[in-house]
Amino acid sequence: MNAPIDAGLRPYVIAKTEGGVRTLTMNRGERFNALSREMLAALEAAIDEAAADSRVRALVIAGEGKGFCAGHDLRELRTNPDPAWRRELFDACSRMMIKLTQLPQPVIARVHGIATAAGCQLVSMCDLAVASDNARFALPGINVGVFCSTPAVGVGRNISRKRVMEMLVTGDPIDAKTALAWGLVNRAVPDAELDSAIAQFTDRIIARSASVMALGKGAFYAQIDRTLGDAYTYTSEAMTCNLADPDSAEGMDAFLEKREARWNAG
Repeated sequence: MNAPIDAGLRPYVIAKTEGGVRTLTMNRGERFNALSREMLAALEAAIDEAAADSRVRALVIAGEGKGFCAGHDLRELRTNPDPAWRRELFDACSRMMIKLTQLPQPVIARVHGIATAAGCQLVSMCDLAVASDNARFALPGINVGVFCSTPAVGVGRNISRKRVMEMLVTGDPIDAKTALAWGLVNRAVPDAELDSAIAQFTDRIIARSASVMALGKGAFYAQIDRTLGDAYTYTSEAMTCNLADPDSAEGMDAFLEKREARWNAG
């Protein structure tokens, strides 16, 4: 019989790249991939590596085991009562979440099982999300005396205020169908179709210009919380910069000449 694997010897995040798509799999399935300090550090390091690698065209975040991510590790929080330690943990989590929006590559959450509290936040901070129809989403902190204030930042930017408040004050889970209707995920599919549904997105992303994709993603997040006038001013400049990109000229020429575009690599 094989000896049990020491959890301390296993990487917290497994990175696999295939055809320009890098998948980061949180690797503590027995703990529902809780966002401990070690898990957050591993995710942030993997995100930084992806940002610096022009071969990576799309990033998928997944979870090992029975669920995607259960949020913060409550046992870790209880055994570290120092407010400064806890603030450092939440700051690290926020920093990692923000980096997802700063990545030049689109990020897709691959969700199965539970995505609760900061795990639900992680889904909301990805650019796209594909969920198995067995997935459940919740902001259940109120049930244990911890209001999900930081998770509400991301979730509240995906769904309406009253719906996020419903999740916050009741702690009740919603199913994948509801998450789709509310706008938290892009697709809800049978579990066996999860990877093929993600591939439908990544195939289209890879077929486009990497430089234009990066510019457009950056412009979207830069304008989304501005006033209407400021948003148009910012995006007008972004469009002007976009048109100066050689891939822009190539894309328009290809369309006019009825041929496939030949994008610059990287």
